[in-house]
Amino acid sequence: MSDLLLLGLIGGLTLLLLLTLLAFAGYSGLLAGVAVSAGSPPILNITLAYKFHMGPYGETGRLFTESCSISPKLRSIAVYYDNPHMVPPDKCRCAVGSILSEGEESPSPELIDLYQKFGFKVFSFPAPSHVVTATFPYTTILSIWLATRRVHPALDTYIKERKLCAHPRLEIYQQDQIHFMCPLARQGDFYVPEVKETEQKWRGLAEAIDAQVDGTGADTMSDTSSVSLEVSPGSRETSVATLSPGASSRGWDDGDTRSEHSYSESGASGSSFEELDLEGEGPLGEPQLDPETEPLGTTKWPWQASTPEKGKE
Repeated sequence: MSDLLLLGLIGGLTLLLLLTLLAFAGYSGLLAGVAVSAGSPPILNITLAYKFHMGPYGETGRLFTESCSISPKLRSIAVYYDNPHMVPPDKCRCAVGSILSEGEESPSPELIDLYQKFGFKVFSFPAPSHVVTATFPYTTILSIWLATRRVHPALDTYIKERKLCAHPRLEIYQQDQIHFMCPLARQGDFYVPEVKETEQKWRGLAEAIDAQVDGTGADTMSDTSSVSLEVSPGSRETSVATLSPGASSRGWDDGDTRSEHSYSESGASGSSFEELDLEGEGPLGEPQLDPETEPLGTTKWPWQASTPEKGKE
């Protein structure tokens, strides 16, 4: 009888543990629906403190932890510029940090100095007129893991089916939700200066290789230079210390220089932004998207997870 009682106790505890794990997963968003739409952005123009990272996206967790430890009450943000399924892990680029201010509010000089003291740089993003967006519950650390495996494929499908040019990909950790945002216009304004610097470096490498090939008549490209040498839409040339929220960019690079390895994969499309069934209007009540945007392209990105640490709100 004692053996049966012990087995029954073990079985009951095992069942209770499984139910607890299922409840935890459900609370973390396992059963949450993922609705992707095109419409108004979840944020206005912002000023952020960030650190640039080039390498596997799975290594960005320490940057989230570092930015949250400086000011836990601020919202965390990450901007991913490359397709980790197509670009070598050590070439993937992103910016991770905290949102210092939004809208008409200006960040305090003390807060800026504090982040800069720890090696962060300050930059401003405008408020895009329209974006592809989705949200996911942010209740536990598991929510992040679930979001990367459920939301990003849904975004990929939405963008691909509509043949949109939507990049880069932003993740904004706000209270109990993760907001995912892909601008449909003014994408170059969301490229931090370090991204443009790497593009210029790769472009110079490509020109040097072309010159060497032309001079020798043979292809001498090494394995170390086998990276995407065409670049994504040009970053704005504003200073890294731009502090005026919503400041306009100084200009776009001429021509279509999108990389096949970036969010804006090449590919012609007959679609237009006006054909989208927008679920909302822009911040100024604009019923249509900016017609003077980049050529449309398609994106297919099986996402790899990043693991930010959740800060106290």
